[in-house]
Amino acid sequence: MPRPMPRPTTAQIAYGSVTVVFSALAMLLLSRTASGAGVAVIAVAALGLGLLVALTVPAPAPEETPAASPGPGAGPPRSAPCSPTPYANRGP
Repeated sequence: MPRPMPRPTTAQIAYGSVTVVFSALAMLLLSRTASGAGVAVIAVAALGLGLLVALTVPAPAPEETPAASPGPGAGPPRSAPCSPTPYANRGP
């Protein structure tokens, strides 16, 4: 069974969107194009650049869960009670 595709993080969406908007704006201002074909080429290039940036943002590492973690309030493991020493009941 194939693993499900991970969802994009908020950082990936934000960086990709900002890249698309600013790169499209910069290319449109620098090229001064007025034709529909030129605007379409710039839009496709901006989307490709935004996708590239979104995919290169590092994803967070998956959280590791310990196999058997004690519940809250659990102290250190207790040892077995000690057996009395042979001299414990000695009188004065």
